[in-house]
Amino acid sequence: MASDFRIFVHRSSDSLHLKLMGDFDASSAFEVLNILKKCTNGVFRVIIHTNSLKKIYPPGRDTFLKNLRDVNRGSFPILFTGKNACEIAPEKTRCL
Repeated sequence: MASDFRIFVHRSSDSLHLKLMGDFDASSAFEVLNILKKCTNGVFRVIIHTNSLKKIYPPGRDTFLKNLRDVNRGSFPILFTGKNACEIAPEKTRCL
């Protein structure tokens, strides 16, 4: 994981919020994926906030996108927000 990467996790009602901070590399991607595997029981949507990401490395994005489908399997919508949202979100995903 990038030395400055952090994830702030917050659950409100039926939503899980992940605020990503720092540099996003392949290890960071696996960290996010692991949280999605462990913390989404009873969640109806996940919101990933990207404003605090400094740099997104291509291997991090590729790792995240390659494995996201296996984690989610359409169980819940994932919304991406912030200035880096479209850089990390899957194609054809609406970024806010």
